[in-house]
Amino acid sequence: MSVLSGLHHVKLPVSDIARSRAWHLRVLDFEVTVEFVEAGVVMGLALVDRARSASIGLRHDPVRAAAVSGFDAVALAVPTREGVESWRARLDELGEPHGGIVTGHKGGSVLVGLHDPDGIEIRLYAE
Repeated sequence: MSVLSGLHHVKLPVSDIARSRAWHLRVLDFEVTVEFVEAGVVMGLALVDRARSASIGLRHDPVRAAAVSGFDAVALAVPTREGVESWRARLDELGEPHGGIVTGHKGGSVLVGLHDPDGIEIRLYAE
């Protein structure tokens, strides 16, 4: 029987690699682990959070980025409900708009309405 051990990464399309890099580093405190360079131009990035528990790939693809704008493509796990509150405070300090915290379908805390520079929603979720 084949077994999976988790999710390796999520890849998101972006319209501007530099702008998206800056946002993910500043807002989500990710760091760049790999730059994908084609013909001397950075066309993609691999990012990881400081705990090494979440990986996101960014790929220059403006057409697809526009197509998924507004869609909640990613929900990042937060260890505790108090952690979601901490994220809300961090986003408020950064002046980063969001939709506040709601109750998730399993009763957890979910910070909604956080959008990357292309409008793709990233949720922060604790059971």
